[in-house]
Amino acid sequence: MSELTVKEWVKQVVKPDEIDKYLIDGKDFINEQAINTTLAKNQKPEKQRIRDIIQKSLCIERLDPEETAALLHVEDPDLWEKMFAAGLEVKRKVYDNRIVFFAPLYCSNLCVNNCAYCGFRYENKDEKRRILTMDEVRQETEAVISEGHKRMIVVFGEHPRSDADYIARTIETIYNVKMPARNGMGEIRRVNINAAPMSVADLKKLWNVGIGTYQVFQETYHKTKYARIHPSNTLKGNYRWRLYALHRAMEAGIDDVATGALFGLYDWRFEVMGLLHHAIDLERQFGIGPHTISFPRMTPASGSALSISSNYLVSDADFKKLVTVLRLSVPYTGLIITARENAPLKKEVIQVGCTQTDASTKIGIGGYTEALKELSHLERQNQEIDKQQFILGDTRRLDDVVLELAEMGMITSFCTAGYRCGRTGDKIMGLLKSCTEGKFCKLNAVLTFREYLDDYASPETKAIGEKLIEQEISQIREIPFFSKGSLLETFDKMYRDTLNGKRDVYI
Repeated sequence: MSELTVKEWVKQVVKPDEIDKYLIDGKDFINEQAINTTLAKNQKPEKQRIRDIIQKSLCIERLDPEETAALLHVEDPDLWEKMFAAGLEVKRKVYDNRIVFFAPLYCSNLCVNNCAYCGFRYENKDEKRRILTMDEVRQETEAVISEGHKRMIVVFGEHPRSDADYIARTIETIYNVKMPARNGMGEIRRVNINAAPMSVADLKKLWNVGIGTYQVFQETYHKTKYARIHPSNTLKGNYRWRLYALHRAMEAGIDDVATGALFGLYDWRFEVMGLLHHAIDLERQFGIGPHTISFPRMTPASGSALSISSNYLVSDADFKKLVTVLRLSVPYTGLIITARENAPLKKEVIQVGCTQTDASTKIGIGGYTEALKELSHLERQNQEIDKQQFILGDTRRLDDVVLELAEMGMITSFCTAGYRCGRTGDKIMGLLKSCTEGKFCKLNAVLTFREYLDDYASPETKAIGEKLIEQEISQIREIPFFSKGSLLETFDKMYRDTLNGKRDVYI
């Protein structure tokens, strides 16, 4: 694609009036000077103040910027241990002990942008370019379903060939795929999207075909750094078009949105504050914040020196801290840790309050189908950096991760019930803040875990999973909430139905 053609496309994509309407006196919600001042003023917080802030979070109240900045500057190891423990307690209060799984599906690495940290950028001549046909999307989906997944996040490069119409066809294709399992049929019940910022009109196209969550990462909230790594002659070079992508999605009717930052581009404390201000502005303008927040760390990418040499690369210790602060700062929002991280670190960080993760992950274009070909075990483990956006840290199969979590006493959930029962947007936020939604999720987690054990689990996973389900059902019978009305009776019937082969039952 020529430079002129890209510029013409940019003029069609970016709608300035769909930015300006959200500004306040011509300014956006990221005030760098105010953020830096807040961070500087809270560098040496008193221990009692930190304890009070932790208690506020345990009451499932969002923290304000000053409180978050104080947590970011804790140095006392004992206080950090209290914060780690509080993060897990907050998560259990709101989401119980479940972990939701998904699989990413990369459909295209064609891209008009030139981001310094990304293997997809158009100047990277080493990248092998490809966009999936709908037949290939179907094949990739079949491979994902065969692992036992029930939800996907589908990822696209920013390019005219992967526009809103292509994305809409992709969503429809995925929803139409059914695959036989040991009992019944497997399917994807929730298709989330990680895609470029769009106009309200294009976002409505995705809403009409059943998009789940719409996810856009700001990458970095620091404007100078953002401009330095996102050339101004590209679509992604428009900071505010990206900053208000989720606002436009809410306007278009998509009431589940997700944000994140790519940690390693700028100071991690500043990025945490940026994510908080993003949540605050969504709440101010729409009454609800992001459904999930992600915090991927930059990992090596094809042809990108920055991906391995940035001065802001985040250590494992600081990574655990930033996830903990996010958990305490926005206690009712889901937190996603991805397969970018290695298995031991994922296991550790999940225990400070994460709610979602991926497994069996392939991020090369066509990666799931290629993995099913007659390749040696060693070849399957090798990642082809010239076919994917970055290098993964955890390539384990879904069953292996489900087993590990079961051994930790955490139940895997494939539930998508809330979305189909209308528990989305402001409705689910109210239920999360009151610690009610997690109780419905506990019931549905047991039902979907039962499905997984009977349809996909290895013998070892099933043996441990059976014990975990017994434990969960025992807890359910002891919790007064479930004795109200006919809820427990309904659950018992649904559980028996699931045991007998009925699928996709939910409360």
